[in-house]
Amino acid sequence: MLRQWRQAGQTRYLTLNPQTLETAIANLSANQVKALPWPAALQAASQTPYGRALRMEQQRDAHLQDAGIERTDTTERGFSLTIDLCPSTKPLTRSVFEQLIGAFEPEEKPIPVTITITGLWMENHAQDLAYLKNLVNRGELAITWVNHSFHHRYNPQLPLPINFMLEAATNINDEVLLNEQAMLKNGLKPSIFFRFPGLVSDKGVFDRILAFGLLPIGSDAWLAKNQQPRQGSLVLIHANGNEPVGIADFITLIRKKSSFIRNKTWLLYDLPESVASEK
Repeated sequence: MLRQWRQAGQTRYLTLNPQTLETAIANLSANQVKALPWPAALQAASQTPYGRALRMEQQRDAHLQDAGIERTDTTERGFSLTIDLCPSTKPLTRSVFEQLIGAFEPEEKPIPVTITITGLWMENHAQDLAYLKNLVNRGELAITWVNHSFHHRYNPQLPLPINFMLEAATNINDEVLLNEQAMLKNGLKPSIFFRFPGLVSDKGVFDRILAFGLLPIGSDAWLAKNQQPRQGSLVLIHANGNEPVGIADFITLIRKKSSFIRNKTWLLYDLPESVASEK
């Protein structure tokens, strides 16, 4: 159990399966729940994929950019696609989802996709969010929803070491918990993962995220920066209307790989499953 809250007069819980890294939202009675101090919970999960992933994350906390999981199982014949929805006045780039469905079905259905989402994006894009949820309901996509902070603070005048979540006035608790609340209110199930805005963090902020029980993810293949995916890569594109180059590069990539997709030798992978299987 990761979180507890009251909703519609009921106590609800966000739970984690430490073997699969899948989360669930549960209604449990008080006698079904046993509270453990965090160190004891970590000890109980130490030999599980979640425990291993947390220990590996503790060795990835030092980089200013791209700290966290950048790549998973290097034997995978494909990669995990992560799509960021940072705050934006522009509409969702729906074409990328249409292209995905056209490229990977029927070989993969539903298509596993990771979407990192911010509270401010959800506030301003209700119709776009309904569109994504409808793709899930229709069985087209299987979305892993990732916390990308509530405000996604960014000041173009500041250098990276004091920008994004490293900006002095940032309230880390609010960025994490307000966004989880917004996800839950919008009918989204928060995953065990977190992505830093701008992929920027330092050891202090990174370790604060670990203390929430979350696993930070980076990327070794941000397409708009001309980083090419490898087997097991976490590929990064933005579908918030602000990154046409990355979207165009991704569409070109899947067109090039169409024969491999048809042969099932180049696929998209479910992020929780990939991290859980990592040795």
